[in-house]
Formats: sequence, C-alpha cells, structure tokens
Amino acid sequence: MKVFLDTNVLTSALATRGLCHELFITVISEHQLITSNDVLIELERILKRKIKLPGKIIDNFVLLISEEAIIVSSKYELNDIPDPDDAPIIAAAIEAYAAYFVTGDKELLKLKQVNKLPIISPRNFWNALVQEATN
Repeated sequence: MKVFLDTNVLTSALATRGLCHELFITVISEHQLITSNDVLIELERILKRKIKLPGKIIDNFVLLISEEAIIVSSKYELNDIPDPDDAPIIAAAIEAYAAYFVTGDKELLKLKQVNKLPIISPRNFWNALVQEATN
C-alpha cells in the first residue's frame, strides 16, 4: 500500500520512540512510503530549527527517506486546502495514488479527505493497519 506520511509524522518518527516511529518503521518495511521534495525541505528545516538535532542525524534521516520513498512532484493544483503551503504536499499524495495521507495536522484532519484521498491521524492509521492484519 502507498502511504504518504506528513512532515509532522516524520518529525515525530525521528524525535520520539512512540507511535509515529512505529508507523514509520512499518511503512518502510511493509508498505511504500510516498513523499515529496516539499516535505523533505520542510522536514530538514523543522529538525534543524525546532528540534535542534545535529546535522549528521538530519542528513542521515533525509537520506534514508530519499532512498526508501517514492518522491513525487505534483503539477496538480488544489485550492480548497486551509494552508496553501499544504496544497502541493497533498497534491503529491493524490498524484502518487497514495492510499492514505497520515498527519497530525488538525486543520488537515478536519478535511477527512481530498479528492478521495483519506486524511487520517497516526492513531487511526495504526488502527487500520491492525484491523487489516487481523482480517
């Protein structure tokens, strides 16, 4: 399954050892991670400025994602997204035919879906994976 993990999920995957970390490992090992250059740029910025991780750790994490993920650039324009900075990221997920867009962003979660792309929280995505595994 193709899964697009938003920047906040990837940030938490590296910065903590909780649910987002487990999701990242599961997606990398059992599914197909989808991302975009916009996410990688934003991820580097957040890890450097907000989380204040060492450059080598950031570089290695971004390299891992770059090697494991399908990186999509989208020419598709979305106008109904509350934050215009999120529009190209969601458009990339749609263009890649991602099964899910996983995010912790409350404004995006309120949308529930865009162009039939489900927008889902990390917890709900984890629950969907567990349910799928038990069926």
